[in-house]
Amino acid sequence: MPPLLICTDLDRTLLPNGEATESVGARPAFAQLVSRPQTLLAYVSGRHLALVEEAIHDYGLPEPDWIIADVGSSIYARQNRGWSPLEAWSRHISADWQGDGWSDLAMVLSDVSGLTLQPESRQNSHKLSFFVPREADLPALNREILARLHERDVAVCLVHSVDEAAAIGLLDILPRRAGKLQAIEFLMREQGLSCQQTIFAGDSGNDLSVLTSSVPAVLVANAHPDVKAQAVAESMRMGTQDRLYLARGGFLGMNGNYSSGILEGIGHFHADALRELE
Repeated sequence: MPPLLICTDLDRTLLPNGEATESVGARPAFAQLVSRPQTLLAYVSGRHLALVEEAIHDYGLPEPDWIIADVGSSIYARQNRGWSPLEAWSRHISADWQGDGWSDLAMVLSDVSGLTLQPESRQNSHKLSFFVPREADLPALNREILARLHERDVAVCLVHSVDEAAAIGLLDILPRRAGKLQAIEFLMREQGLSCQQTIFAGDSGNDLSVLTSSVPAVLVANAHPDVKAQAVAESMRMGTQDRLYLARGGFLGMNGNYSSGILEGIGHFHADALRELE
């Protein structure tokens, strides 16, 4: 079989850390699948590297080939003695911020109403993160942010999501060329892989750029209904609805949540890859 690159979000996608129940045997089946030599694995997360490593340890996850961390603003490759950042990726996105760091941009936005700076542990050289009230007027807030940063001549993208457990909105400000989709596409180019050899799994708002792209993607069954509605509407607008699969359960006798949803999506797009698991 040709190589298959599986890219998956962690929290509430591969990690069963939401309210929904996890199917027994789903994570071992996922581990069996990705252990095959023709399968490549990337974890794609809003977490920073140390928290991704913590999740791998705590949940007994397979070691991936790459970690795309910080909402796609950093990429690490697995090495014999740990993880090595892909400097080519950092160089690619750094020009968008004209040498500014997260603290420089935080100062520019320090008095914008509705923004609360997240702890320093959640910031990095190419990611500035805020808490945002759930009831915030996001279009107006985005206009204010973009206007201020435009004056500083930096190019950014704004990624909104929701922390369901804490019931609060999240905003990540990244270089324009960064993000989960752009990082995955960078890996695909580096490895010479096509969309037909790649699949993504996610559950939340910061996964929407990939879920509605040309990369085949699965939205796990435990995703919030609002995210499902947004993904379906945007993929229809983009003409990529044939690349989006919504897990619903029943595949391999599982419920479609978390890793069983990932397997279901892989079964939809790459049935041959799962033949050994059936």
